[in-house]
Amino acid sequence: MEKMKSIQYYAPKDIRYEEVAVKPPEAGEVVVKIMSALTCGTDVKTYRRGHPVLIKEVPSGFGHEFAGIVEKTGRGVKNFKAGDRVVAANSAPCGECFFCKREEYNLCENLDLLNGAYAQYITVPARIVEKNMLKLPDNLSFDRAAFCEPLANVVHGAERTGIKEGDTVGIIGIGPIGLMFARIAKLMGAKVIVAGHNPIKLKAADEFAHVDEIIDLNKYPAPVKIFKEFSTEGKGLDVAIECVGLPEIWEQIFDCVRPGGTVHFFGGCKSGSRVTLDTTKMHYGDLKLMSVFHHTPKYFRKALEYIASGELEVEKLITDTLPLEKVDYAMNEHINGRAIKFLIHPWE
Repeated sequence: MEKMKSIQYYAPKDIRYEEVAVKPPEAGEVVVKIMSALTCGTDVKTYRRGHPVLIKEVPSGFGHEFAGIVEKTGRGVKNFKAGDRVVAANSAPCGECFFCKREEYNLCENLDLLNGAYAQYITVPARIVEKNMLKLPDNLSFDRAAFCEPLANVVHGAERTGIKEGDTVGIIGIGPIGLMFARIAKLMGAKVIVAGHNPIKLKAADEFAHVDEIIDLNKYPAPVKIFKEFSTEGKGLDVAIECVGLPEIWEQIFDCVRPGGTVHFFGGCKSGSRVTLDTTKMHYGDLKLMSVFHHTPKYFRKALEYIASGELEVEKLITDTLPLEKVDYAMNEHINGRAIKFLIHPWE
């Protein structure tokens, strides 16, 4: 049995650099040699407290954003061959459940999930191979292609939000997702204002997202007032997007939007969280409240198109490049606020 180096998840704050067997590909499956992987906020949350969906048994593979080269194909695989440069999503819908029949693929009751990108190889399930694995353009690097999965969530969210050219869009929370939201909103023709605390991320809001206004919440702790000051005629934001995932921030972003505007609660809060919203403002202000979860095959393809076009310089979100054995270090750097995303090269 072929062996590989891998990060294995055992328990919260217990991940181990180990040698494990490479799972041989079954019918429809593909083994990918991982050339580039990325750290993600979801991985950091999982590292800190576990994850009932992604980690169903231990030890388990860890990580889910990657790009690489097809190493082996299972029986019946026709669209890929050894040597193909590819990127794969971390899930694929079944196409048959209640939600899939309504083309709400992100809500699929039987999502086929993939974990294990912090490794030298990953065996991609047949359904993901069929629906959510794509060949890369020759000129697109593995490092940049690995951003497809997180960007797919953002493209899905931005399109569903209905951002229009000329809108004033405000974003609280400028981790990698908030920064990509800001950049996509700019490309959609919006005036974009972001608010955050972390100096590394505030810098990226300028250099990567090219936003119009940056609010340093260390200096201006009241985003409601500041967002309104920068909005048209001081009425409030046309679109307000929360990318933190804290109930108190959900409530703050709700107060930033103008009558007739849209509030997008994109950041996922801890299970069981509750928020209090002003029903008078909601009803008589004619507000649209929404959330968008995950991605679909359509948006995974759109994300690859965005990255391949060069319109998003995603490499500017990389804090550092690390070898596989330093994933534990990377998780702690994220926890301490010293990173946006780490690029993991498993063969270095």
